[in-house]
Amino acid sequence: MAEPIRAFLSHPRSHERNLYVYPVLSRRARGLSLGVNLSPHKACNMDCVYCQVDRTVPGATGTVDLEVVERELRDLLSRAVSGEIFAEEPFRPAPERLRRLADVAFSGDGEPTSFRGFPEACLRVVRVKETCGVPDLPVRIITNAIDLDREEVREALRFLDGRGGEVWAKLDAGTEEHFRRVARTATPFAKILRNITETARERPVVIQSLFCRLDGAPPPGAEIDAWLGRLGDILGGGGRIDLVQVYTTARPPAERFVSPLSLEELEGIAARVRSALGLRADAYGPG
Repeated sequence: MAEPIRAFLSHPRSHERNLYVYPVLSRRARGLSLGVNLSPHKACNMDCVYCQVDRTVPGATGTVDLEVVERELRDLLSRAVSGEIFAEEPFRPAPERLRRLADVAFSGDGEPTSFRGFPEACLRVVRVKETCGVPDLPVRIITNAIDLDREEVREALRFLDGRGGEVWAKLDAGTEEHFRRVARTATPFAKILRNITETARERPVVIQSLFCRLDGAPPPGAEIDAWLGRLGDILGGGGRIDLVQVYTTARPPAERFVSPLSLEELEGIAARVRSALGLRADAYGPG
């Protein structure tokens, strides 16, 4: 199992000579995920303390060429559908349960929905899926929720509804204080909660919650209580939550004062989601 674990720990944004599309073995997707990086310049509207993107090194390019994105995705998706990619490193040693194509995910080095060409990118991804014969393959939007209130983003998500679209939204805090400490953004926490709730009224969402140690200390119990309260607020506001993912850092974070929680600690948090709110919740350890 050593090799598959190394594949989990490695999420490089480049593959061969690609600029935008990259394959990773994903713990949370439970298989091969084809990432679409719409932020190759490494700009982001949050500065999360646990981010594993090294922003001291310049990005591969400062622009996004959607023609190239489409070409790269078609090549990788064709190889993934055929299974050819599992004959390549680092995917060759993957166990049978992970030798599956899980999704196409808008992720990468920054917030994908902040890219002004995001709606066009969604259209192209759907077109490539259909061309490659996998129209039902999930298209997952890994988002920090800041831009979910922009009308063009809302329209793009509506286009993806019924075409495999899923929203995986970050919610790493229960209070404004903890949110500011972790996310380091000027965006009010209330906006994040409002955007997630409004998005979840239109379709079920997956909540991604990363918890970690800050200066050696785990999140206070009161913070976890508040976070559970915010999940309850989303449900109370008419939002639908399909799954809560409770996870921690698996690769070197941006700040040295950040370290992972244990799987046991994460399982304890997930258990509280199930018991308090009746939601499905999965925990993912650091390795």
